[in-house]
Amino acid sequence: MIQLDFYGTLVAASLVLLLGRGLVTRVGFLRTYNIPEPVAGGLVVALMLLALRAFDIHVRFDTSLQTPLMLAFFATIGLSADFASLKKGGRIVGIFVLTVTGLLVLQNAMGIGLATMLGLDPLMGLLTGSITLAGGHGTGAAWGATFSEKFGLASASELAMASATFGLVLGGLIGGPVARLLIKRVRAPGCEQEKPRLPKGFEQPNKERSITPFSFIETLALIAVSLLAGNLLNGLLQGSAFELPTFVCVLFVGVILRNGLSALGLYQVFEREVSVLGNVSLSLFLAIALMSLKLWDLAALALPFFIILAAQTLLMALFAIFVTFRVMGSNYDAAVLAAGHCGFGLGATPTAIANMQAVTQRYGPSQLAFLVVPMVGAFFIDIINVIVIKFYLALPFFAAV
Repeated sequence: MIQLDFYGTLVAASLVLLLGRGLVTRVGFLRTYNIPEPVAGGLVVALMLLALRAFDIHVRFDTSLQTPLMLAFFATIGLSADFASLKKGGRIVGIFVLTVTGLLVLQNAMGIGLATMLGLDPLMGLLTGSITLAGGHGTGAAWGATFSEKFGLASASELAMASATFGLVLGGLIGGPVARLLIKRVRAPGCEQEKPRLPKGFEQPNKERSITPFSFIETLALIAVSLLAGNLLNGLLQGSAFELPTFVCVLFVGVILRNGLSALGLYQVFEREVSVLGNVSLSLFLAIALMSLKLWDLAALALPFFIILAAQTLLMALFAIFVTFRVMGSNYDAAVLAAGHCGFGLGATPTAIANMQAVTQRYGPSQLAFLVVPMVGAFFIDIINVIVIKFYLALPFFAAV
């Protein structure tokens, strides 16, 4: 057993990002299909660790940094959102929310339908639907425990974790190819034609930004306040009807901080520092998450579950191409939105952002996509998902379970 401590894990995550950068730069396939650098590097390391298990060599990482990095990323999403911009995207956000809701309904219908056809408990189909795919590991763990305790479903938590892992991997792999297919039909802005300007937000993470040590520290302080206040808010809401995931509370505090300080005339958030810290947090979080993947958990899944999850992946790709892209305008922004939808429709919001960055870094910026996806993927989807899940559980054939 090889146990890497905090520092060893940080070094490993940094090397994973460098590996991913090298792979995407040198391997034409990865570059052509817009595979995010953390996904490329993380999967290679995860496969190497899987191979080492054959020689009884086990490597474990200290993942204590993973949650703070994820929360820091969502804090920067909140600090990047000003009410004026949100007002501009109001109608588009509403349309995208309805589109996302449609996918959640279809994911659960497909999961339950295939589980029933394959002779499995329909609860297993629900667990391999929006609970783990759109909900991720956190939602999967919560509902897995509920299904075990309330419905007596054996190995529900293990199935939930394996299904969420599958979604995280595939969400990062199909977003780029889907976007590439769609961009062939539209006119992309093109990075080279773009007038020189400071990059805005998270669109092009590799562009240089002018920052100062003091403004960097100011932004770091805002992120720290968002993490502290978000965790306190989450503690206050625990057990109430308004209970929300911690990252949503952190994002909410970030939004209030940015707009409150601006409205009072006390402080204007520097978006260039926010985007730098956000991109660093996002990259390291994804590197740790992907290099820590227990791919052997996926190997333990029985064939019926692979069939369901493969069908869910195909559904996500087809939905992004034929529904998300068309409903959102059939233009370049819609193609980037489709890539993002693949990310959080199967995996998580950080995966969605990484997908879109891989696309915009190559084809040009999409401010609309980076306005809409973080809001919907980090906030609305969790609330809607709970409503959709409870709707399905209220159906007659679950009442007899």
